[in-house]
Amino acid sequence: MLAFGPIETAAEYKEIAADIADDLLVALSRAGISVASQSRTARYHLTGTIRGSGAQARLIFRLIDSETGCQIWAHRTDNILRDETSTGEHLAIRIAAMLQSGLRLAEIDRARHKPAAGLSAHDLALRAMPGVVALDADGNARALELLERAMDQDPTHPLATALAAWAYVQRAVYHFTSAPVEERSRSLELARRAQALCGDATVLAVLGNGLTLLGELDTADQVIRKALAVDGGSVWAWSRSGWIDVYKGEPESAIERLKIALDLAPHDPLAFNSMVGIGCAHFNAGRYAEAANWQERALIEHPSASWVHRTMCPAYVLAGQVPQARRSLGALRQHYPDLTVTEVQRGMPPLPPSQCDLVVGALQEAGLPA
Repeated sequence: MLAFGPIETAAEYKEIAADIADDLLVALSRAGISVASQSRTARYHLTGTIRGSGAQARLIFRLIDSETGCQIWAHRTDNILRDETSTGEHLAIRIAAMLQSGLRLAEIDRARHKPAAGLSAHDLALRAMPGVVALDADGNARALELLERAMDQDPTHPLATALAAWAYVQRAVYHFTSAPVEERSRSLELARRAQALCGDATVLAVLGNGLTLLGELDTADQVIRKALAVDGGSVWAWSRSGWIDVYKGEPESAIERLKIALDLAPHDPLAFNSMVGIGCAHFNAGRYAEAANWQERALIEHPSASWVHRTMCPAYVLAGQVPQARRSLGALRQHYPDLTVTEVQRGMPPLPPSQCDLVVGALQEAGLPA
């Protein structure tokens, strides 16, 4: 529950403040966030203020945990009265998207501090979420242990089921397992179960991630479209819609959608994966140096995602940047010492066949064993 009252401002800007508040209430409601006007009933308090005047006017939001009094999120928009794109529905969607990320982290932190003996299925799912979105082997293993416990408690919990479906297919795609066929089978079973459960935009976006990596692109597209119909500011849904376009061989549309996700919430835990997607889209379009640049940026943001070198190394090879390709291949083999071209092909996400051939050929040229 979130308490949100009128935005504080001078009398001359009351009407603008009221319009922004109304748009934000709609955006928050679509995102599945319950909003109250009375602060005593809410766990979190959102305050808004317009300060300054004219070109110096700025909009400031703060999110406070009512139990601790700590500020857990804040945002400032400058030139609020001069920049037409910063007002209205666009601003509300951006604020709601960034706020969701802050609220999600706060709820995860709350679940982490609860006594282990009294954890609900939802608490366990929240504790597991950082490990799933980390897209690395250690986080994946920790997350699945928690998610199996959550599903044992409540086999129909939508978030736990969708997260588990995504986590199991990660093990096959990112080479976290020696049994990829079994992991994919478990993922598909859970994805089918999750499809039958009711869920909000976050659950739908998580499910869409899993279905995409399973190669169920048409079903994933339907699920993600539904997520965006529910919440047009769902960052994870926008990112996944971009990835679906990557896999469909539509690079320009993919880049547009992935950049929307980055614009909505540039500091979201999955922002790095949107950068990886933009890199893959540039790769599909034949812009190999740009592809490598975006994937380098993603690795700087999230160094543990070493699987990125599977496509970054080929981008460097095809761009003619031999030293960078060797460095990337060395990093890939350091993290996956037993990786072969055959294993890469077995774990490859559903890229267009022509792109898969380019990736495989470039990895062979770089020196990855067959």
